[in-house]
Amino acid sequence: MSCDRERFISGEKEELKSIREKKLKEFTGMKEKMHDMSTEPATVTDSTFNEIVNKYPLTLIDFWAPWCGPCLALAPTIEELANEYAGKVLIGKLNVDDNPKTAERFGIFSIPTMLIMKDGNEVDRIVGLVPKKHIQAVLRKQLG
Repeated sequence: MSCDRERFISGEKEELKSIREKKLKEFTGMKEKMHDMSTEPATVTDSTFNEIVNKYPLTLIDFWAPWCGPCLALAPTIEELANEYAGKVLIGKLNVDDNPKTAERFGIFSIPTMLIMKDGNEVDRIVGLVPKKHIQAVLRKQLG
């Protein structure tokens, strides 16, 4: 009787361990998906730019600098767009002072400049401090 009880308890422990591991994997996967659906702009760098624009079907990358007045004025709009388009468009920010290679590669001469990238290719560009409605219209056009 004692032997049967010990086997039962041992089996129970293994089952609980298995359930715990399965739930941990589910939670980890959920966390990764939630990160992909972030409601905040992603930080984009020279080293991550290609990976990001190729990973997501549609991205808007805001090229900015901390000393740029119009860039700072646009920042709340970029944050709102990241929240509104979460799961549809990845919104990112690239600091041109810290990441000059990507800015040079795309010929960014004025900031703020927003590149709209579809499947890794530039499909549109918005230069300057523009109203949120203008940015939304460009994104809607690309979303189809």
